[in-house]
Amino acid sequence: MTASRPRSRTWHPASASASGRIISWDATADAAWCASRSAFRWSATATLTHTTNVIFRCPGLVGLHDKGRAYRFIILGPEGTWSTIVAINGTDQWRFSIIGGAEPRDLTTEEIHALIRRAVGRDFDFEILTVMPWVRRELVAERYGEGRVFMAGDAVHMLSPTGAFGMNTGIQDAVDLSWKLAATLQGWGGDQLLASYDAERRPVGHRNVREAANNFRRMTSPRPGPIILEPTPDGDRFRKKLGAEFAEIMRHEWFTLGVHLGYRYDPSPICWPDGTQAPPDDPNRYVPSACPGSRAPHVWLAPGRSTLDLFGRGFALLCLDADPVDVAKLVAAAARRGVPLIFRAIDHKAAADAYERKLVLVRPDGHVAWRGDRAPDDPLAVIDRVRGCASLAPQAAAPKTDGPEKTP
Repeated sequence: MTASRPRSRTWHPASASASGRIISWDATADAAWCASRSAFRWSATATLTHTTNVIFRCPGLVGLHDKGRAYRFIILGPEGTWSTIVAINGTDQWRFSIIGGAEPRDLTTEEIHALIRRAVGRDFDFEILTVMPWVRRELVAERYGEGRVFMAGDAVHMLSPTGAFGMNTGIQDAVDLSWKLAATLQGWGGDQLLASYDAERRPVGHRNVREAANNFRRMTSPRPGPIILEPTPDGDRFRKKLGAEFAEIMRHEWFTLGVHLGYRYDPSPICWPDGTQAPPDDPNRYVPSACPGSRAPHVWLAPGRSTLDLFGRGFALLCLDADPVDVAKLVAAAARRGVPLIFRAIDHKAAADAYERKLVLVRPDGHVAWRGDRAPDDPLAVIDRVRGCASLAPQAAAPKTDGPEKTP
């Protein structure tokens, strides 16, 4: 899709510096504007398909076939997967997607009518509401920012909608960038903190874009040939077998909690590794982990109160041990650097099991920055690293050991 002017998705946070100068940044999430006008380069596949979406109205569509109610119907012919029908409002509006090829194709109204009737398998009355051609892409920008300009969302990654990863990926970008902008404007963010936005988020963008494109390739993988339409016992057996196999293939797209929650910043220039191995990055299965760089695990502390409720307003230092650990030097180091930090003592076995260390430092975005069984020997070094005041080279992992030596 294209745009003739930038939409209202640009932010201009500004603040007066200590010298009285105004410091500001621009952040945009507008895909079409940036793709067509930005000097930033993109990697991966510019065009997966040229697809046409048709919104049509038909109140009685469910009664015209024997497949029952569903959110999405995937239509296969001898050539393979050629279209889908998706419920829009659950009653009378439907989105018909005609999957094209690498080259654009202008469809006439008569062709669209014929394709809708082919997909449903019979003649029936319906009303076309909108027709919108669009391009399915597999793209990630080669960098997420330049100088004082940062981009997020569709401006830096264009995904196939197969998997519905686009919105979450964009929100994750915004959350990562926003706390770093706030820290910089408030004066406690280090000179490398904003640069860590690209280092953390771009690998996740590649991961999610790749998974979405692979979902599309799986959806369009069958090539059944003419037998799929044969009204014979052989045709019946073939359709039953293909249906079972295709349903199993599509489970990969429908069960994707690992994609949405299992992303982590590893390695990260602003996290302090502890030498432990995070769970495998499985797109279909989310395994909570408190390894540095991971999303801090959710644990119910009480009815209606989660560990996640402790995060978001600065750093949170959790003490998950019945015997309080001396954290005075670490808290003092944060105060010395002006880093907002709250201390939470949590006497809760399930939380202690999930976080695996007595002390866990969690960032404003809910990702683990550091953890250990005792306070670090050099608390200022840890605080400087997690606020982006150290080298951008990712911290080398400490060797995995037992006991207090797990902590730097």
